[in-house]
Amino acid sequence: MSDGIIDLTQYLNKESGDDDPPRGAFALWGADDERSRFALPLWRTIYLAQRERGSIVWRDPSDGGRPHPFVVLDLGQDPARLAFDDEAAPATGDGEPPVLDDHHSGGLTIFLGTRENRVWHLVIDGGDQRTQVLTPPTREDILFLAGECAGLLFLRDFADEVD
Repeated sequence: MSDGIIDLTQYLNKESGDDDPPRGAFALWGADDERSRFALPLWRTIYLAQRERGSIVWRDPSDGGRPHPFVVLDLGQDPARLAFDDEAAPATGDGEPPVLDDHHSGGLTIFLGTRENRVWHLVIDGGDQRTQVLTPPTREDILFLAGECAGLLFLRDFADEVD
């Protein structure tokens, strides 16, 4: 019996003749205790969107509106990247956030809801894998997973845990 950790990357990209596929990461930040329930929908959303990082972020207009990480799953770097572009969770011209904002090569942002002046988003970004527009079935699956994240956030009152 070996004490080594199973490395699944040895099975990846064998068809392409790549003998040494790039190593990935699985860095989960902010998912202590019950917040770990976000890991699976974040991971599935990252996979569907063909990106590297999935995050639940919030903005508060009273502090300048900069994005704050709440839970981050980073499959591209360890430790998880916690910095976000100020445009990671944009609003439309009338001030309302779009339900799903697809930035194509820049990732995508999904509005989850608001509570106590905080605006919550699911942000999927990182990497340069996807170059095409999401298909309707993929968009539906991503929106379903975003709904799961919103349910965890608001029905389990995780949104109230922010200081």
